Amino acid sequence: MRHVTDDDDPYLWLEDVLGEEALAWVAERNAETEAELAADPGFLPLKERLRDVLDASDRIPYTARRGAYLYNFWRDAHHVRGVWRRTTPEQYRKDDPDWEVLLDVDALAAAEDEKWVWAGARVRRPDLDRALVMLSRDGGDAVVVREFDLATRAFVEDGFQVPEAKTRIGWIDADTVLLGTDHGPGSLTDAGYPRTVRRWRRGTPLEEAETVFEAEASDVSAWGRYDTTPGYERAFVGRSLDFYRSETYLLREDSTLVRLDVPEDAEAYAHRDHLVVTLKSPWLGQPAGALLAFGFDAFLAGDRTPRVLFTPDERTALAGHVWTRHHLVLEVMRDVSTHIEVLTPAPGGEWTREPLADVPPFSAAGIVDTDSDVSDEYFLDVSGFLQPSTLYHGHIGGGSEVLKQAPARFDTSGLFVRQHFARSADGTRVPYFVIGPDPAAGGPGPTLLYGYGGFEVSLTPSYGAVTGRAWLERGGTYVIANIRGGGEYGPAWHQAALRAERPRAFEDFAAVAADLVARGITTPAMLGALGGSNGGLLMGAMLTRYPELFGAIVAQVPLLDMLRFHKLLAGASWTAEYGDPDVAADRPHLRDLSPYHQLSADRSCPPVLLMTSTRDDRVHPGHARKAAARLRALGHPVLFHENTGGGHAGASDNEQAAHNRALVHTFLWRNLAPAGA
Repeated sequence: MRHVTDDDDPYLWLEDVLGEEALAWVAERNAETEAELAADPGFLPLKERLRDVLDASDRIPYTARRGAYLYNFWRDAHHVRGVWRRTTPEQYRKDDPDWEVLLDVDALAAAEDEKWVWAGARVRRPDLDRALVMLSRDGGDAVVVREFDLATRAFVEDGFQVPEAKTRIGWIDADTVLLGTDHGPGSLTDAGYPRTVRRWRRGTPLEEAETVFEAEASDVSAWGRYDTTPGYERAFVGRSLDFYRSETYLLREDSTLVRLDVPEDAEAYAHRDHLVVTLKSPWLGQPAGALLAFGFDAFLAGDRTPRVLFTPDERTALAGHVWTRHHLVLEVMRDVSTHIEVLTPAPGGEWTREPLADVPPFSAAGIVDTDSDVSDEYFLDVSGFLQPSTLYHGHIGGGSEVLKQAPARFDTSGLFVRQHFARSADGTRVPYFVIGPDPAAGGPGPTLLYGYGGFEVSLTPSYGAVTGRAWLERGGTYVIANIRGGGEYGPAWHQAALRAERPRAFEDFAAVAADLVARGITTPAMLGALGGSNGGLLMGAMLTRYPELFGAIVAQVPLLDMLRFHKLLAGASWTAEYGDPDVAADRPHLRDLSPYHQLSADRSCPPVLLMTSTRDDRVHPGHARKAAARLRALGHPVLFHENTGGGHAGASDNEQAAHNRALVHTFLWRNLAPAGA
């Protein structure tokens, strides 16, 4: 059978997101899926148990410190769209804190007859009296912005307001913001993000905002940020040339620009007296993955002598870092388990180093909040696959205490966590985690393999209550594959699967699947695969390259048409990851990568569930729609479900999330579990 080409694609009409014919097709497919899965006797009980997890009132309410208050956004059964609220540190220590509700999104949505979804807020420093609140229509990436008064708990009638767009905005002072948004023709990049940074003063029309920086149309975006640290107030602007390369400039008060002369693929920012640089490629004799610090003023004057704060090795990578007032906290991964270290700058430019806390094996630990302007306070979250989160509060040098403990959400009796390593096709050692019963006791069983493999995203241990209830409690085994394309071993691990090398990620995932069978954990008929977004591309690759390894596949908000992805919504921003279909040298490998173009009637496929959202303005729903239509035409077993809202997350509230996840796990269990299980 002739493969589909860009010129004879019979399903382009499904890319019309709100087209009448396309939505009618979606409604028919949704009805088929609901009839097949939601009618299952176990569906509603499962959905109720998952909704109970998502709505639970005894979840840890994670917060962000802003002066005297701790801020939190909260959803539960009584607050479907959620409330933005705050409390004091003293109240937060209580089991049932007294929260001051600032904004009730459910009430706002009802009053304005709009499906508002919370998208965050920028609280103005140092006064902490106003915020720029961002609201999305039904979960899309585009937002409206409104100024909010924290004292009166109301929107400012004549305050800063920005119409719906993929806006970037931040405070300079009480009457000025740095803004990137849609100002009309020519103001957006080809990827649909802001092309200009403008200084907008209170009381002036939006169209009169002063342009202080402009990117190229071919760039991903322009951005601006104002550092409000007392004594270090300064503005920075820049442009993202692609997903990984950027230029950063100091914007002086006279509007002149001073470029920070670091490699384009490095991440660099100023913090007080320091310029901090994370390397993605070797520079100044230091390897990719290293973390460097310079004196900021000395660097601008030409000094290129770094203080090396972290150096990776073949098993260790930097997962992240965060500042307190006097210290830098590093999150370091060694074979995908986290360690926490504290670095302290000392007189003379040296830095001291000591561990912050012991973290159990196969765990993830991360600093969830600090207030770097004021103190050395930190909030540390520690969890594992079978251990619910524990939130610690402490001060560096002053000890810590358990502040909150999440309750167990599923029965872990008889469950174990193990880490194994598979050998990929080129001999690379690929780690993966197995969570489930001991196969030696019961033999092979239903197993769900999850992966992502892109954009330097690391999959670290965490407590998954939904997966626990929906899969592990029923006797299933859950597996996370740390394949190339991710960041588990630093930049080299990511770069090994870039562009034409993307099949290395596919080979890694297939190697893990085969290793699971070789170890007796499962069989191909009982092995399912799950991934979303870029992980949806991975699922498409499994479907077209390794269908014999799996008994069922689920792809959520997937990327599947690799010859048109750059023309759909934010797709143009991902060409650095995959390649550019409009470049002759890239098009052959993109055709080879493209699951949509590799589908054929000549090779059998396991049952497939494709899920997307009409409101996904990041990965176009046309990817999943067209693939479902083509699979149907070729006679392959496929179900399709498109949520009308939810954006790239696929759901805008807990009801939708529970429904979607119940569909997924009902589909997987029906196809993978032995009869009668």
